[in-house]
Amino acid sequence: MNFLVNKYLLGAAVAAATTFNAAGIAPGDIRWTNEREDTTALTNMLVEAAAMHADHPADLVVPIGKMLLDKPYAGGGIEGEPEMLTVRLDSLDCTTFVESVLAAAKTAYMGRTSWRDFAQTLKEMRYRGGEVNGYGSRLHYFSDWIVENSHRGDLQDVTDRIGKGDHMVKTLDFMSRNRSKYPAMKDDANYNAIKNAEVGYRSHRFAYIKPINFKSAALKEGDIIGIVTSIPGLDVTHMGIVTMVNGEPHLLHASSAKGKVVVDELTLADYIKRNRKAVGIRVIRLKD
Repeated sequence: MNFLVNKYLLGAAVAAATTFNAAGIAPGDIRWTNEREDTTALTNMLVEAAAMHADHPADLVVPIGKMLLDKPYAGGGIEGEPEMLTVRLDSLDCTTFVESVLAAAKTAYMGRTSWRDFAQTLKEMRYRGGEVNGYGSRLHYFSDWIVENSHRGDLQDVTDRIGKGDHMVKTLDFMSRNRSKYPAMKDDANYNAIKNAEVGYRSHRFAYIKPINFKSAALKEGDIIGIVTSIPGLDVTHMGIVTMVNGEPHLLHASSAKGKVVVDELTLADYIKRNRKAVGIRVIRLKD
């Protein structure tokens, strides 16, 4: 009984704070593909998820993710000048899919069903300090995204807690070393902002689980998976969500190969084996 009381008191307090913060977000602060369709879709998704009365926000991750099944895949959908919060559900890439699902899960868990509350949560999750301050304020690297959101108390890296974790040390500088791949970095200010962000990730050490140890890893429905790569200067090249199929972990993700959001027919272990540059996984959980 005390747990339930505490949960709803906490929910009310956080919801009140979110309402105050979200009140400053107007449609003009957001880049939409189709404002009317997206706000309606968001509201419907949040109402349906909130009605599930989940015990934990992580319990909503897979149900919300499956609401987006068959949405088209499109890379680079949030790029644009000037940098601003972009919300779109008409098409997704692997990052925007995971971000959108987590933001919706956190929002709905607190009983909030307004697109403004979702947008505020998404902004906090996507940008350093929860504020849009140019291209460099976006959390482009998976490791940076984890560190920022872990400090905020939203995410937890459980990689070396749920199984046999090995460790990798990498300097994350792929973006600055491949400036021509990123149109926004034609601008010197954007380029320098990325360089500055990368400084904190020189010889960055993180845990990961090798494929040989997947069987013993205690993966859960709703875990966030980052696929660790051997590519120099990069930590992770793909993201998705664990969903169990016949007791085996599969990836619920925005797939470029399939061209849409799918539950992959391959087990997670087989999916990794088919990616020659994948060396393992990182496992992240949405916290209460």
